[in-house]
Amino acid sequence: MADFFPELNARHMDFVGKQPVFFVATAAEGARINLSPKGMDCFRVLSPNLVGYLDVGGSGNETHAHLAADGRITLMFCAFDQPALIFRIYGRGEAVLPQDPRWAEVAKQFTPLPGARQIFLIHVESVQESCGWAVPFMSFDQERQTLRKYHAQQDPLARMEKVSTRTRSIDGLPVTPPSKVAEF
Repeated sequence: MADFFPELNARHMDFVGKQPVFFVATAAEGARINLSPKGMDCFRVLSPNLVGYLDVGGSGNETHAHLAADGRITLMFCAFDQPALIFRIYGRGEAVLPQDPRWAEVAKQFTPLPGARQIFLIHVESVQESCGWAVPFMSFDQERQTLRKYHAQQDPLARMEKVSTRTRSIDGLPVTPPSKVAEF
């Protein structure tokens, strides 16, 4: 049985703050459903009705494209220990890019990561708890460093030049690439 809430409460905030991984799902008409795992301590609860995560460049920019086209986003956290729990955040998302006037203020909430591309803000519409009884027990070993190392060895200006030409998602939807190196 699922329980819904209009916003995150203290117990929810405590739970998501302890999770080393979460999943992001978005969709847009005529495009594939995008479902991505996220780690690297990039998620923040900014208020009971606002959460966000720092997005690092990877294989595509589907979340940005889908949010620009449709706005809907679901985040899912699940407990791999006790007590069992699946926790979803449903909302509307928007991308804040390094060139946006709000970047400096929003970026203060996050730990800088090499390759930071944008911050996704999610305006919470509802949250859901469900049992999670079928989720296996697993233990967290450590964060994978591959993406962090990859971006750390790149020249940030050369990277900006390269990504500035990426104006379409994998499915051909328009995206706005960063035109400025992310500063924290």
